[in-house]
Amino acid sequence: MLIVITGPTATGKTALGIQLAKQHDGEIVSADSMQIYKYMDIGTAKPTPEEQKSVPHHMIDVVPPWENYSVARYVKEATTIIDDIIKRGKKPIIVGGTGLYIDSLLSGREFAPKGDEKLRIELEERYEKVGGEEMLSELKNIDPITAERLSPNDKKRIVRALETFIVTGKTKEQHDEETRKIPPRYKAQKYALIYDDRAVLYDKIDKRVDNMIKSGLEQEVENLLKMCKPFESELNKGRKPTAMKAIGYKELTETINGNVPLSDAIETIKMESRRYAKRQMTWLRRDKTIVKLSPQLCHSAQVAE
Repeated sequence: MLIVITGPTATGKTALGIQLAKQHDGEIVSADSMQIYKYMDIGTAKPTPEEQKSVPHHMIDVVPPWENYSVARYVKEATTIIDDIIKRGKKPIIVGGTGLYIDSLLSGREFAPKGDEKLRIELEERYEKVGGEEMLSELKNIDPITAERLSPNDKKRIVRALETFIVTGKTKEQHDEETRKIPPRYKAQKYALIYDDRAVLYDKIDKRVDNMIKSGLEQEVENLLKMCKPFESELNKGRKPTAMKAIGYKELTETINGNVPLSDAIETIKMESRRYAKRQMTWLRRDKTIVKLSPQLCHSAQVAE
C-alpha cells in the first residue's frame, strides 16, 4: 500500500514526507506539476539538495522548463518508478499537492490517445476567429454532456474535447465512462495536511512568498526567461511554455518586462497562491477517503499505515 501526503500549498508536505520515508524505509515520489521542471527551485518550493539527499526523491527535475509536460506522461513515468520501489522492498511515499496527478496515478485512469498538434492549433485559431459561443455550440452537437459543464470562455477544454472526438471518435463522457470501470492501479492511504483556521494558512502563504522573493525568485525567473526564449517559436508556436505560467513566474515576468511594479507583482503572487490553496482544499473535501492531519501536530507524531 502506498502512502500519500497531500494538502494545500505551504502546509509542510515535504517535511512530513521525509519523516515518513525515514520511518518506513521509503522513497519519495513527487506529485507536483511544477517541481518536475529543472531550474525552478525557489518558486516551486522544491526540496533542498540536503532534503533530497536525506532520502531518495523521484519525479523532480525531470524536464527542462521549455518542454511542456502532461499528466499522462507523469503517470507513465511515476508508475515505472513506484513499481521499481516496491520491487526493491521499499515503501513508495507520494508527496505533493497536484490533485490531478495523484488521482490519475492511483485510479488506473486511461488517457485518450495523444492528440493532433496541427489540428489543435487549427481549432485554437478557429476559436479566436468565431468565438467561444460558436465553438461550444459545435461541441454540444457531438458531446452535450461535456459541453454542459463548460463555459464559452473555457478555450482549452472546448478545444481539447473537440480534438479528442475528431481524433478518436469518442466523446469525453464515453472515455470517462470506460475509465470508471477500470480497477484502481494502487491501494493507498491518503493523508492531507489541513489547517483548521484558514487565516493561519494564508499567513503562512504570504510569509512563504516573502521568503521566496528574499531568496532570489526574481533572478530565477529572469534566468528562466533567457533559457526559454530560444525555444518559444520552435516548440510552442510562439506561446509561453507551461512552466512559465506557474504562479510566481508569470507575475514576475511582467515585472521583468517593465509592465508591473515589483510590489504589485508580490501582492498578486500572494493572492493567486491563496486562491490556488482554496482550489486544493475544494478538491480535498471531495475525497472522503483522505485522513485529515493537523500540520501543527503531525510533524512530531508517527503516522501509521
